[in-house]
Amino acid sequence: MFEELTQFYDWFAARECANDYRVNVQSLDALDGWYTDPRTGNVHHRSGRFFSVIGVRVSTENRRPAAWSQPIILQPEIGILGIIAKRMGDSIYCLMQAKMEPGNVNLLQLSPTVQATRSNFTRVHRGSAVPYLDYFRSPHRGRPVFDSLQSEQGSWFLGKRNRNMIIEVAEDVPVLDDFCWLSVAQLAELIRVPNLVNMDARTVLSGIPFLTGDSDRAGAPLHSLGHILSWFTEVKSRNQLDRTVVPLAQLPEWERSGGVIHRPDGRHFSVIGVEVQASNREVRQWSQPMFRPAERGVIAFLGRHFAGTFHVLVHARTEAGTADVVEMSPTVACIPGNYAAAPEAERPRYLDLVLGASATQVLVDVVHSEEGGRFYHAENRYLVIDVGDSLPVDVPHDYCWMTIDQLTGFIRYGNHVNVGARCLLSCMTDLIPQEATS
Repeated sequence: MFEELTQFYDWFAARECANDYRVNVQSLDALDGWYTDPRTGNVHHRSGRFFSVIGVRVSTENRRPAAWSQPIILQPEIGILGIIAKRMGDSIYCLMQAKMEPGNVNLLQLSPTVQATRSNFTRVHRGSAVPYLDYFRSPHRGRPVFDSLQSEQGSWFLGKRNRNMIIEVAEDVPVLDDFCWLSVAQLAELIRVPNLVNMDARTVLSGIPFLTGDSDRAGAPLHSLGHILSWFTEVKSRNQLDRTVVPLAQLPEWERSGGVIHRPDGRHFSVIGVEVQASNREVRQWSQPMFRPAERGVIAFLGRHFAGTFHVLVHARTEAGTADVVEMSPTVACIPGNYAAAPEAERPRYLDLVLGASATQVLVDVVHSEEGGRFYHAENRYLVIDVGDSLPVDVPHDYCWMTIDQLTGFIRYGNHVNVGARCLLSCMTDLIPQEATS
């Protein structure tokens, strides 16, 4: 435990120096352990495990443009993202890990106690065992506070889910070299630091209110739970998502050249290869494909008070890999540069309102990395913006006003709240009062 965060920063710097990390961009054609199917162009691991890069063709009435094709990651395994929590004195502490991921812009970030794919924790790679895994396997060595199958980025994963868990323990837990206890209050501060708390930690930390009891705070919601459920069901029923897996080699507007899969116009993202060395990972050297976005994205909630209670504008959003047509998403989630020359009808709704917000309207503004195990230097600017009464009660049919507690409540259930919204919720802890101050 650290009495002051300066002690944490010293520890974190020491962990960075204690290990050797190297990541080099490599041609997809030269990745050790991977091969490209000569018939389809799809990229697979020779073990048949881990993940593959395939193509998908999508059409939906819920997006503009309404049809497109793209590469996507197929990883049907369900991994574990888990945090061990313990009450010590008057505070609740979480056991966090300083973990290297090849896609992180700064390599080392704070991750959950356990962050592992099924291939990893079943040791397909023949590496060392995942520490603390037994706390999250049945029978649990503690009380499950939060345990839910949650989706990953639907824009780049096809129906991918991970098990998000918080296990509260009473027993003493041995602390290994790359692990440390941090209080919930300290984590609330650290999550405001750019590129420090990784995506896997942020999605699990969105379930912290179920541990602290903050998910049952009183408020004056604009809409009842029944209304929100009816709205969500209506949007799912009204919209359609047609998705067909297709060979990578047959994707229109995409090409493979120089060992990279990309669009000639440079938009959206590319698929690259990397070679990795890490002295403290279960396997110390490996190669893999990674998705590399064209530039930094924006993930934002627009919010305002109704009857003294802060609400955020939730979007029922469809992505290429969404498992159940739509999920509850932030108001805006996109790479703005992709739409610089787009016609007005194809620009994301409310994007200009987000980009034009004044400093006095911004309640949360922090840049975070996305999943560093699959995405290379993928960053998003996370924003919460108070627009006052400039947005009305009535909004388009695929948007709905919710309180923070209402949206948090849906995190208990899979395929409801998407990963962008969960990460934003974790950034809002202790930053935004539920009730308006006079």
